[in-house]
Amino acid sequence: MNNDQEMKEILLSAKNVASVGLSSNDEKESYWIVFFLQKIGFRMIPVNPKADEILGEKAYPSLSDIPEKIDVVQVFRRPEDVPPIVDEAIKIGAKVVWMQEGIVNEEAARTARAAGLKVVMNACMRATYKRLIGETPKAP
Repeated sequence: MNNDQEMKEILLSAKNVASVGLSSNDEKESYWIVFFLQKIGFRMIPVNPKADEILGEKAYPSLSDIPEKIDVVQVFRRPEDVPPIVDEAIKIGAKVVWMQEGIVNEEAARTARAAGLKVVMNACMRATYKRLIGETPKAP
């Protein structure tokens, strides 16, 4: 079960968010979720091996290819695709794995928690931000 206080702390402290499975198609919901988060001050880094750039940010083929520190690994992939993403999140030293709405993988969550990462499952990052913080941009 997700903890509102923990999610609020994540949203207020995170800066760099790697968005795994982000689509460059503006008809996909992931595009607009990331667009919103970018506009309110998060550095959104696309992870999509089929894209060069999404929403003005260089896209990377994998988490390991990102040259900077990642606070949150946001997941827009099917539940069965999550375990290797969690393994890579652990390897790069991410603090949080955030599985978007509809994505639940208990085994991957246990692996992440055992490695010291916080885990959010089945929750839209944009909707959670709006619900817990509001629509105003967070302070830099």
